[in-house]
Amino acid sequence: MFCYIYGDYFGLFVPGTLKAMFNGQMGSLGPTTQGVLFGTAALVTFPALMVFLSLALRPAINRPLNILLGLAYTVIVILFMPGGWVFYEAMAVVEIVLHLLVVWYAWRWPRIAAHG
Repeated sequence: MFCYIYGDYFGLFVPGTLKAMFNGQMGSLGPTTQGVLFGTAALVTFPALMVFLSLALRPAINRPLNILLGLAYTVIVILFMPGGWVFYEAMAVVEIVLHLLVVWYAWRWPRIAAHG
C-alpha cells in the first residue's frame, strides 16, 4: 500500500504534474471529477481493508478474495505502469511482486479438514 502512496507522492515532483492538477486533470485518468476521485479512493482503500479482512474473514471467503484482488491489482498496476518515470516503474514492479506473492500464499494456504 505504501508503494501506491509514495509513488503518487513522488509523482507530484514530475514536471508538469502539479500544473495539470491545478487545471483539473488527473494524468491518464482525464478530468478530475467526483467519480474519478471516488474510484481512486476505492482503489487505495481495498488493500488497507484486506489487511484487516485477512484476519477477520473465514478461510472459505478469505482465500478466493485474496487471489481475486491480488490478480486484479496486478493487472491494474500493469495497465498504469507503461510510460511512467523510472521511479514509478520500479515501485510498480515491487507492487506486482507483492500482489503475486499474496496470490501465491493464498493459493497454497492449507485446507483445514472438518473434524467430526
